[in-house]
Amino acid sequence: MTTTAGSDVHERLMALADEQIAVGEVRGAAAVDPVNLPMIRHWVDAMGDANPLYTDADFAAGTVHGEIVAPPAMIQVWTMAGVRTETGASPIGGVLDLLDADGFTGVVATNCEQTYHRYLRLGERVAPATRLTGLTGPKTTALGAGYFVTWVITWYVGDEPVAEMMFRILKFRPWEQKPAPGRRDPYPLRPAVNRDTAFFWDGVRAGELRIQKCGDCGELRHPPGPFCTACRSLNRTYVTAAGTGEVFSYVVHHNPPVPGPRTPFVVAVVCLPEGVRMVGNIVDCPPDQVTVGMPVRVTYREMDDDLTLPMWAPREA
Repeated sequence: MTTTAGSDVHERLMALADEQIAVGEVRGAAAVDPVNLPMIRHWVDAMGDANPLYTDADFAAGTVHGEIVAPPAMIQVWTMAGVRTETGASPIGGVLDLLDADGFTGVVATNCEQTYHRYLRLGERVAPATRLTGLTGPKTTALGAGYFVTWVITWYVGDEPVAEMMFRILKFRPWEQKPAPGRRDPYPLRPAVNRDTAFFWDGVRAGELRIQKCGDCGELRHPPGPFCTACRSLNRTYVTAAGTGEVFSYVVHHNPPVPGPRTPFVVAVVCLPEGVRMVGNIVDCPPDQVTVGMPVRVTYREMDDDLTLPMWAPREA
């Protein structure tokens, strides 16, 4: 199916978007829990943020805040809905549903900008309000023809705005990729390979798990980047990891369906003995048997004729 400017599908999409934009800001359900220290502890531990302002009451008392505050980047966490939690009304859902119904089933986030007006304090309860700000398309992209959908979420404490987030996604109709004769269907999820990450994917093809290393101070880092965050050096090399680790944290993905893997599947953060963490799928293990601290080893899976991905399997498997 082809959707062009002026087609019935396009006209219905734009009319609905105009209607929802005119509605303006729509309040959603307030956070189930107020800002609290246990959730902050879990978040800063997972993010590796050691700032005592967020967890040490004595330290925080001596700062300009006078008390513990929540990390600003944690703002979205407080109102994220669980699987069975009602999120309240939204001006976005109808537009996304219509795009899905018209075959624009692919989705990729393209922009996210957050603005923080002040720190959140323990005990405050935030509530989101969402407004649709734009729908543009159809655009031809490398992923397929699609529409860019933009919305803004403002978080409030009472009537006071405390943070905002502009979020934009591309909803696209995936290209129908037909493999050449004798070749397997291409796996739909492919990593971004650039000059910072090429060494890693070269290693995967060679059956090696490589970690970027600073060419000056020797700091190991993952994911790879253009410069060393410890000494700012642009010199870089790599070491080959042992290929073992332990599950630091994980999620079981049930919904929504995504191209490629069959749900449910497990995505884990794995701690390597070399001191870095990597994100990858857990395989050869039922999701309900994955545990934090489980020893794992890397395994390499051919996804199609050109792509191999590193994954993690129980070490005893």
